[in-house]
Amino acid sequence: MYQMNRRTALITIGTALALAGCGTDEPEKKGDDLSAKRDGAMANFAVGTQFAATAPVSFSLLYNNHSFYPIKNDWLFWSELTKRTNTTLVPSVVPLSDYESKRSLMIGAGDAPLIIPKTYPGQETSFVASGAILPVSDYLDLMPNFKDKVAKWNLGPDLDTLRQSDGRFYLLPGLHEGYWVEYSLAMRTDILEELGLEIPTTWDELHTVLKAMKAKYPDQYPMSDRWGVPTPGGALLRVLGSQFGAPGGWAYQNATWDPKAQKFAFTGAMEQYKQALTYLHTLVAEKLLDPESFTQPDDMAIQKLASGKSFVISTNAQTLVNEYRPPLAEANPRAKLVKIPVPIGPMGPIKPDPKTRLENGIMISKKALDSKNFVAMMQFIDWLWYSDAGQAFAKWGIDGVTTTKDGSGKYKPASDVDFIGLNPGAPKHLQKDFGFSNGVFAYGGSTELLQSTFSEEEVAFQKTMNARTALPVEPPHPLTDAEREQATLWETPLKDHVTQNTLKFILGNRDLGEWDAYVKELEAQNSKAYIDMVNAAYERYKKQHG
Repeated sequence: MYQMNRRTALITIGTALALAGCGTDEPEKKGDDLSAKRDGAMANFAVGTQFAATAPVSFSLLYNNHSFYPIKNDWLFWSELTKRTNTTLVPSVVPLSDYESKRSLMIGAGDAPLIIPKTYPGQETSFVASGAILPVSDYLDLMPNFKDKVAKWNLGPDLDTLRQSDGRFYLLPGLHEGYWVEYSLAMRTDILEELGLEIPTTWDELHTVLKAMKAKYPDQYPMSDRWGVPTPGGALLRVLGSQFGAPGGWAYQNATWDPKAQKFAFTGAMEQYKQALTYLHTLVAEKLLDPESFTQPDDMAIQKLASGKSFVISTNAQTLVNEYRPPLAEANPRAKLVKIPVPIGPMGPIKPDPKTRLENGIMISKKALDSKNFVAMMQFIDWLWYSDAGQAFAKWGIDGVTTTKDGSGKYKPASDVDFIGLNPGAPKHLQKDFGFSNGVFAYGGSTELLQSTFSEEEVAFQKTMNARTALPVEPPHPLTDAEREQATLWETPLKDHVTQNTLKFILGNRDLGEWDAYVKELEAQNSKAYIDMVNAAYERYKKQHG
């Protein structure tokens, strides 16, 4: 859900500004005087301008510390960023595993840094009612690169999904020029060859393949998955659920747009969600899917794959190359592991979740507005996260040091630098040793930049997935203050009940014959009232704004 709690009296003004289009100049929010908040800001910052603060500035940042490339103070990224922008970032470091909970605690306590990245659309909702985060759409006139990309890539409808009853949004999302299907399954194709089988193209075919693997290796689970902590089936249910019409796992939201019915449905009670859980329950019951997949640490899942105890696991391009193939090759040089196209489900050949081209993005602490460097900070964010030059810098680093370009202008790692297996055997690593292609800073951008890091096999994967149909972006359905307050009381208990029972149904700890009873339990926790409220908000917004 993307609704937020702000004054509904601002609906008309806020939405008029919103629908005017981010590609045009939007005036600053009436009443905001930024004249005392321009220290360090550039007078003529524009698209294509290198941001460089006119005086040294520093900004605090919440830093999501990835275990594959733990933060280092001497990364070239930090020093070069300061050299180019006259800006120093002061990170508050939080482990990847605790990021969401620590973020919530820090914001709630008023201790959050000014810049809060790695926030997925919808996660900002719970922080708005307190006034702890900034309505960033009021300040887009300070962000020419952001506005330029929204206009060029026709991202207005996508941004509308973030808008609230006041017409504003409170998250600066990462922006993709095209759709990017990141997650799928990795499969041992040497095992397929051994069994005389082809790569499965549907979930039914996957079931058949897993049964054949089990018949050949009866003492093993053919599939043992990762990313089950803290969200059971985080990646798997996100991908599988979308193919059934009810995204789960990381993509779970209590309300899902049903394009056929032209209204929202409560996701955890949908027949499509039941079908997805039934599919996974069947795999577990037939001992094709390791029941520990939903609770085990990632390292354990990777170890099972590397040791040959399993043959299938959720993946993306980086984990395939960085985390799976090296230990697997060491244990079994003949093993071949491939990221397969997402199997097709009942929805047909569609692109899986996400349905929009928005990526995780940035919240801004409301405290930032009190800073004399506020305008400079917004210009800095716009350059680093949204300009062509900033995005290329964050992803590839420095020409001649960490990267070079071939005759066609395509980026590649420098001769002594590796990244996702593009230069295997090189002594240095783009992320670990230099801090570039860091998920805190490098996401979104043009398709060309995105695919500059792709291997030929990943380009082929994307080509296959992009040939599929994209689902429509869900329509805006912002709640009023009173509705938002009520929804906040309902949403977490409902989601928790869905999560708990999702795991029970999959593992067989609760019989799927009790589905109707489970739905009634959700209704007792106000699922019907909740979804009725969402649909009323959708109808109201449609009537008011078309």
